[in-house]
Amino acid sequence: MRLALAVVSLFLLTAAAAAAETRIFIVDNDDGYGVDRCLATGASCGTAVARAYCRSQEFAEARSFRKIALAEVTGTLPAGVSCRGSCSELVAIECTR
Repeated sequence: MRLALAVVSLFLLTAAAAAAETRIFIVDNDDGYGVDRCLATGASCGTAVARAYCRSQEFAEARSFRKIALAEVTGTLPAGVSCRGSCSELVAIECTR
């Protein structure tokens, strides 16, 4: 009986961990999803745009989204590269399965 209870508990914990998978996407404001009009500016359509973006990446929902600075993005640009001229706004969208 204890073994069966332990197996069921382990299964439920594993299933919960798999269901809680999240990923943060860094999105440029001119990606075609309306990020520039909704997410980056804080307009009321931001939730729908974030959800649509997450679903396009095969995730179920958007947990959160926010505007971020270029300095917050690490490990994606070679050292010494900086924004020249007009810089796009970036948005971080946290998606969950």
